[in-house]
Amino acid sequence: MAQSSKKALFNYTIDFTKPQNQNFTVQLSSAGFPKDTLDFTMPQWMPGYYQIMSYAKQINSIEAKDAKGKALTLTKKADNVWQLVLPKNTPFTINYTVTAKRNFVAAAVVDTTHAYVVTTAAFLYVPEFLQSPVHVKIKTPWKDVATGLTPVSGKKHEYTAPDFDILYDCPILSGNLEELPSFVVGGKKHRFVGYKMGEFDKVRLMNQLQKIIEQAATLIGDIPYDEYTFIGIGPGNGGIEHLNNTTVSFTGEKLSNRDVEIRILNFLTHEYFHHYNVKRIRPFELEPFDYSQMNHTNQLWISEGLTVYYEYLLVKRAGLISEKEVLNNLSNNITNIQNNPGRLHQSLAQASYDTWKDGPFGTSGKDASKSISYYEKGPLVGWIVDLAIRNATDNQKSLDNVMSYLYHYYYKKLKRGFTDAEFRQACETIAGQSLSAEFDYIYSTKELDYATYLGYAGLEVKVDDTTHKWTVSRKATYTHKQEAILKSWLGEK
Repeated sequence: MAQSSKKALFNYTIDFTKPQNQNFTVQLSSAGFPKDTLDFTMPQWMPGYYQIMSYAKQINSIEAKDAKGKALTLTKKADNVWQLVLPKNTPFTINYTVTAKRNFVAAAVVDTTHAYVVTTAAFLYVPEFLQSPVHVKIKTPWKDVATGLTPVSGKKHEYTAPDFDILYDCPILSGNLEELPSFVVGGKKHRFVGYKMGEFDKVRLMNQLQKIIEQAATLIGDIPYDEYTFIGIGPGNGGIEHLNNTTVSFTGEKLSNRDVEIRILNFLTHEYFHHYNVKRIRPFELEPFDYSQMNHTNQLWISEGLTVYYEYLLVKRAGLISEKEVLNNLSNNITNIQNNPGRLHQSLAQASYDTWKDGPFGTSGKDASKSISYYEKGPLVGWIVDLAIRNATDNQKSLDNVMSYLYHYYYKKLKRGFTDAEFRQACETIAGQSLSAEFDYIYSTKELDYATYLGYAGLEVKVDDTTHKWTVSRKATYTHKQEAILKSWLGEK
């Protein structure tokens, strides 16, 4: 990210130097705004985690002062909004303290060994000035800071962002951190920095990640960042994607176990591929972000479900798992969706739209048996669309072409997201035919026709009537075209 040449209206200092209190303090100082009434607002959510987080509830004290230290009146207008009225261009500071006790990838935690803070939980914004440049100084008792913000040359732990979308895309991790051996793909450096990562074969993991990133870059045909960092925030669950980094709950302690290794490779690949799919290849409704309320879209099944689909394929195409292991991943998705009665009640599009109330996995609504997870059904519908395109084009085109097209046309050329209709149009243009039957699986609760679509690749699915487990495998016999589609899909052509 290039450092902004504009003077920052928003100058923040975030202070972790009293970690025993499990909070941090923030000071916002400004030489003054060209406006006399300012609504300082704390975000309600963070991009990448589609739930209302109500970050303002963690602010336990807040005050404003003028340049001489005289108290200014902050009027609370809403749970997350404080109004300051003063003459235009008047210098002022706002100081506040934030409780940080939730050890979660979409929250903030400070203890005596480290601090992890998502910036939506830390920094107030003014709605009319979201495009303003930002300067952040970090006071920390530890030696290291990991963040996607742009370092200020010659200044320790000082950073800039050209606007608030970038600021809110860059969490902060501070502690005595460990860095794994870096690697270069396409001339771009890739790093892994983390807290409490444990003991494991670190060279092996980085070699695996390099192969995965090479496959992802080949699929899309571009690497859009200057440097990318995996930020390990310690043991736990979950990860959040960002433009030039991802924060991941991570420990490598059990990587010697094959099932754990596959799960972690899938997870890291998922979070990495998100920098393409959702951060850049994005639903139209997700930008510009409205940090004050829910941002609904029908297309999270694309953003999340297709990212699950490609995590499987990229790890396979990188040569890190076998055909059986990639089919096992998809077999598990089939088993989970077919044993969920919610598949008969909620479509993929509805699951995407309703995630704000149902939760990302479709299980936190009032009636969990009537909801699904787009993480489970999304990759299966993506697989169906992919195989339909491959079959229609004699294996000359695939969903890979769709993803690359969406990136280069909508993100790079038009610099915007795509609508539901534009996604369908892209798929049908590349397929060279209507995909109305396939898109019914997105907007209806019609049962998935595994036999037809998997058959295009010489595959079949069987269910064990006792365990209700579904298993995908090769058919006993298959045609030359089916074999060609399967090998191409697996990256073995």
